[in-house]
Amino acid sequence: METVTFIDLFCGVGGIRIGMEQAGFHCVMSSDINEECRKTYYQNFSDMPLGDICKVEVEDIPKHSILCAGFPCQPFSISGKQKGFEDSRGNLFFEICRIIESKRPPVVFLENVKHLVHHDNGKTLSVILNTLESYGYNVSWKVFNASDFGVPQNRERIIIVASYIGQFKFDFVKKMPKVQLIDFLDKSGNFEYLKRDEYTLIDNPKQQPISGLMFVGYRNKSIRKVGVRNGTENLSRVHKQPNRIYSVYGVHPTLPSQETSGRYFILTADNRVRKLTLDECWRLMGFPESYKKISPTSEQYKQLGNSVCVPMIAELAKEIRAQFFI
Repeated sequence: METVTFIDLFCGVGGIRIGMEQAGFHCVMSSDINEECRKTYYQNFSDMPLGDICKVEVEDIPKHSILCAGFPCQPFSISGKQKGFEDSRGNLFFEICRIIESKRPPVVFLENVKHLVHHDNGKTLSVILNTLESYGYNVSWKVFNASDFGVPQNRERIIIVASYIGQFKFDFVKKMPKVQLIDFLDKSGNFEYLKRDEYTLIDNPKQQPISGLMFVGYRNKSIRKVGVRNGTENLSRVHKQPNRIYSVYGVHPTLPSQETSGRYFILTADNRVRKLTLDECWRLMGFPESYKKISPTSEQYKQLGNSVCVPMIAELAKEIRAQFFI
């Protein structure tokens, strides 16, 4: 196959790179501002990413066929403050544009949170799409769920593909059969179980038909009373994601970057409640078992929450090759 090159901007710990390489593409440059991510990236790819993209001169960026960027999602995330382009991280999209103007790559591949679709009543997405179109690209976008690509995690992300070659057809991307959380768990280990009086299970839990989530209970944490209406006090326990418990016979909710303690609780097949292990969380993102994790635990949880579903990226990359580079 023809060697097609790409650059990996806001590369994090390399989830997009793994997926692109699985499609046969070759990385010629990467960049990320986070030092822990850069060290982990180097351990796995023997390639130290450049630092802050705002300080990288376009002359130092090699020619490439695909610009890949999972640009910071916090300014657009429903779990963040949603400041969008008012947040300095939101303005990093225009750093991508700076590189596009200089290098004119044939294909641009962008990934972000689903809420980008709705941010500022759709105006933010319109700015992004219109800007790419102003450079002469054919632009397509679609929201995908990681659970459609062989991992048991309900993780929705928008993918934008812009190309000079033609309009990318998302309908050709191959999806995979749904899987359950139970098949991704460690068989043994030093598991952190909750005591029976530390949680409450609900009667007759039902699996959500679209997401695949099966909420089965909650931790018995103190009830939040400020700002809570009479008669709804118990609901405050389940409004916070770290208090919720999910069945291993469904999928897991999105792993967020804000959860640095790994408070993800599951009801196991033997009817006990425990935390997911860190290795299980990496597995839910589709990272290979051989992947080297060297950062402190709290940093790894942030890295996971900011990363991508590797199998989803791989399938998208394979279709980019099939449509544009065969």
